[in-house]
Amino acid sequence: MSNSDALVFFGATGDLAYKQIFPALAGLIADGRLNMPVIGVAKAGWNDEQLGQRARESLAEQGITDEATVGPLVAALRYVDGDYRDPATFQKLREQLGSAKAPLFYLAIPPALFGTVAKALGDAGFAKGGRVVVEKPFGHDLASAQELNALLHQIFPEDAIYRVDHFLGKEAVLGLLYFRFANAFPETFWNRFYIDSVQITMAETFGVAGRGAFYDKTGVIRDVVQNHLLQVLSLLAMEPPGGYGHQDIRPEKAKVLRAMPPLRPNDVVRGQFAGYLDEDGVAADSTVETFVALRAHIDNWRWAGVPFFIRAGKKLPVTATEAVIRLRRPPAALAGTDRGHPPNYVRFRLSPDGGIAFGVTVKAPGESMHANDVELAAVERPSHFDLPPYQRLLGDALVGDASLFATEQGVEASWAVVDPVLEDTTAPHRYAPGTWGPEEAQRLAASHGGWHDPVASTS
Repeated sequence: MSNSDALVFFGATGDLAYKQIFPALAGLIADGRLNMPVIGVAKAGWNDEQLGQRARESLAEQGITDEATVGPLVAALRYVDGDYRDPATFQKLREQLGSAKAPLFYLAIPPALFGTVAKALGDAGFAKGGRVVVEKPFGHDLASAQELNALLHQIFPEDAIYRVDHFLGKEAVLGLLYFRFANAFPETFWNRFYIDSVQITMAETFGVAGRGAFYDKTGVIRDVVQNHLLQVLSLLAMEPPGGYGHQDIRPEKAKVLRAMPPLRPNDVVRGQFAGYLDEDGVAADSTVETFVALRAHIDNWRWAGVPFFIRAGKKLPVTATEAVIRLRRPPAALAGTDRGHPPNYVRFRLSPDGGIAFGVTVKAPGESMHANDVELAAVERPSHFDLPPYQRLLGDALVGDASLFATEQGVEASWAVVDPVLEDTTAPHRYAPGTWGPEEAQRLAASHGGWHDPVASTS
């Protein structure tokens, strides 16, 4: 598809625009990649000047004060005020777009309004030549995701729909692709014959952070497992792509998700931190999980029999996301290496810092044959070359590169994996804040060496 020649973002006065979109736009301007009309749409009674002031406040909060960047962004901004259900709003938008023929429409709005705005764009004739960016969540279960996809396809073709999962824009997550497919040696052991298990942990020290009403309708499975963590799993498990275009990478990821059987209740441990019921907006008898540990499988030639463990939760000891690939033990151990020493592993640090580490066994110094367990780690320090996820993804969408966006098949396949356990209303296991969740979660992975707990920093 051709490059976009205008950018329109709905929800221009909202939190997502303030926290993510304005800084991403400033980054694109600084890189010389944004030279087009930028139009914000909302119903707040604002004008161009007020939208520009909102952008300045957003950028100042992010430490972006260089007028060579801030000034051009504010000058490019235009504001359209109106109800998303009113055709007059879209007529005003048409006037602001002028001669633009391939606008990018960013729906930074609640999911309940996706259909309303998409239909209005179609009715106004914007679908031809246009593209639409949709924020997660893409539905709240399999049926609603299928309904949303069907609705969007009434207006836009699949190759014009960009489903944002900002986790896929993280530098360290992209590093998974490069480790696996830009090097020859991983393929020699990246299969069921050498790998014992795979685990992914996303831990957060904080709770629901004032979002009790939202979280009590969501839970951790919907919030981060169905999207972020299953996407990471698909990068770890996918087959080598034929190239690095979106037509090569995205189908391979979808194949992984389609090969995963739906979760069974005995493969899932749900938890809720003590004190959650006292949070504002949370029902007094809520059974929503703030922690989950699960065991999944991939029924294909490469991964049959290898368990994939996923763990995510709030009020845990650290804030960090890691993936650990545990290898099988060697068939014959040297003296002293078979007494309580862990197997080799590869550990990917995905946030807050990035890096990769190898857990290996070496000989301890001295005359006797004894082993030491060591970790060879490479920590990636943030640099000015790192692109913030939203800047990367928005820039890709403007030039028609969908490689890092979710597909219809991938979204529906991931919902199909978690769908059977979403409506579990049994009381979750209680766990104390600052711990690694309920004891039942520890037992889930015990037969494969237990969980590998991330530390606060890899430095």
